[in-house]
Amino acid sequence: MTKYSTNNFSVINLHKKASAKSEVVTQMIYGESFSISKKKNKWLKIKIKEDNYQGYIQRKNYSEYLKPSHKINKLSAKIYKLPNKKTKINELSFGSKIKIIDKKNQFYKFAKGWIDKNDLSLISFKEKNYFKKINIFKNIKYKWGGKSFKGIDCSALVQICLQFNNKFCPRDAKDQLKYFKKNIKLDNVKKNDIIYWKGHVAVALNNKKLIHAYGPMKKTVIMEIDQTIKRINETANLKVIGIKRL
Repeated sequence: MTKYSTNNFSVINLHKKASAKSEVVTQMIYGESFSISKKKNKWLKIKIKEDNYQGYIQRKNYSEYLKPSHKINKLSAKIYKLPNKKTKINELSFGSKIKIIDKKNQFYKFAKGWIDKNDLSLISFKEKNYFKKINIFKNIKYKWGGKSFKGIDCSALVQICLQFNNKFCPRDAKDQLKYFKKNIKLDNVKKNDIIYWKGHVAVALNNKKLIHAYGPMKKTVIMEIDQTIKRINETANLKVIGIKRL
């Protein structure tokens, strides 16, 4: 039986190799779990439970596996030392998962402090519209490998929304394209369809506009679908290679 640990830090980087100078390929947010396949000096080679992604994290005092009870439903939720709003000590990003151990008025306690109950949903909660919350990331800076309110990349934007709704989603755009089966033609695009280029992905907000974490603009932006296709073709010489519907 696979033994899992749980990330108990707000955000940690997952590197391609066992070096801080190595490329950050993704991040783990609070409450995500992982198995360890190899230990190398100050590094652990791991596989993330939620998406099977592999890479290296620095050795830290991680938690034993914790089965979460709630998840963060805001872009970022403040953590308080005491059950009041004057004692902020940290923040957790959207989709982070926690286990509640106590309650006091409007605050819920977990391993790292107290959190406003309005910032939480039950772990089992899911919305019919998987991308209902995607706009909370508008104007968040683009960060390769990023997965939080401090910075996010294009495929993480898709993944974080689906994972919040308890739907499996691969981490990288190329793997998402293979995983999702229902193909759509460009002239039939509607809300929540996922548009793929080589190494890039966007989500349609309707048949005219999309949202994506877009490297050239250094942030998550809403753009016209036609203009985006034209711009990516002109600047990167890339055409749309697939459109998927969930």
